[in-house]
Amino acid sequence: MKRSVDVAIIGAGQAGLATSWFLSQAKVDHVVLEAGRVAEAWRTRRWDSFRLITPNWGVQLPGAKYDGPDPDGFMPLAELVDHFQTWATSFDAPVEENSPVASLEADTGRFLLSTPSGTLEARTVVVATGGYQRPHRPAGGELVPKDVVQLFAEEYTNPAALPPGAVLVVGSGQTGCQLAEELHQSGRQVFLACGRCVWVPRRLQGRDIVWWLIESGFMDRTPDKLPSPAARLLGNPQATGHDGGRDLNFRVLNKMGVELVGRYIGAEGSEIHFADDVSASVDFGDARLVDLLNFVEAGCAAKGIDSPTFEMPQPLRVNARARLDVARDQIGTVIWTSGYRPDYGWVKFPVFDDMGFPVQTDGRTNVPGLYFMGVHWMRKNKSAILYGVGEDAEVVARQIVEARR
Repeated sequence: MKRSVDVAIIGAGQAGLATSWFLSQAKVDHVVLEAGRVAEAWRTRRWDSFRLITPNWGVQLPGAKYDGPDPDGFMPLAELVDHFQTWATSFDAPVEENSPVASLEADTGRFLLSTPSGTLEARTVVVATGGYQRPHRPAGGELVPKDVVQLFAEEYTNPAALPPGAVLVVGSGQTGCQLAEELHQSGRQVFLACGRCVWVPRRLQGRDIVWWLIESGFMDRTPDKLPSPAARLLGNPQATGHDGGRDLNFRVLNKMGVELVGRYIGAEGSEIHFADDVSASVDFGDARLVDLLNFVEAGCAAKGIDSPTFEMPQPLRVNARARLDVARDQIGTVIWTSGYRPDYGWVKFPVFDDMGFPVQTDGRTNVPGLYFMGVHWMRKNKSAILYGVGEDAEVVARQIVEARR
């Protein structure tokens, strides 16, 4: 069956729903196609104990800003999903659930979207399928012994669901650190393969670090301020929203008993090998924190805000092992938390750069009528997060409305 719509939004997460909200306010006919349910990625690609890393007051979705009793808290997963569902219901978002889009292509000046129920023809399309779509496993990951259970972070649910034995967590961004802590607290022996990640103190001068990042202008940085396009892949700062929000970084994990090892470089037989670079990774994170604090200081000074003070800790030095033996160290599971990469192979238009990111300006591509939303660093540092996605959605929706005049 073939049918036609004016605007098709692909994805019912924060980016798709935010765009839908603005189009609804402008009374633009549209449909939101979602492969699963509203907020499906939040529902199925996070672990059971997940909490937001950003404070609840940072949930600034259009028409759904957080107004609950705990603005300085950090929402658990179930509460966040409820927030999304209530939001979608509040403006009767035209979401068609269980409608994955297999391909997006052109046909005589219009867009054709292939779905299980048939072909959908649209005048305008907004691709809002998330900041990253495909979990990344580093080169040589296939060399890990086959009798070890391997999971991507999005497949992990809780410690009890894993087979017996120690756990190797590969990747040390926000997710890797949180999983390492949870597994250690459950009584597991945990090894964390460290990468080059940024860390931040949870609070400065009594305020959450996110407040400082916003007030200083750090979250409003634009992509041209990045040192290279590859910097878009740098992980989010190490921290946690558990226990009211607190620090969680290499030093914290090392002190609690998580064994730090270097970057994963491969495996041979029953041995898993790591680079001799734990100190370099720690120093990298320290240096980036200094850069961040310098930015915050300058940004606050420009606005007349007293800058926070922070005393950097002493360098961390660990006598890290270069290899682990699966049998000797009783490793039953490897969890890959080594980030995500764009995956737009189903979009049949040449609008992507060498890294797979869409080439766009304010969400608009060089294909008339084709837009992207929710892309990491689409317009600003905050583009893909709950605090900033609404700003981008308003810009994209305005362009769609103006194109109809």
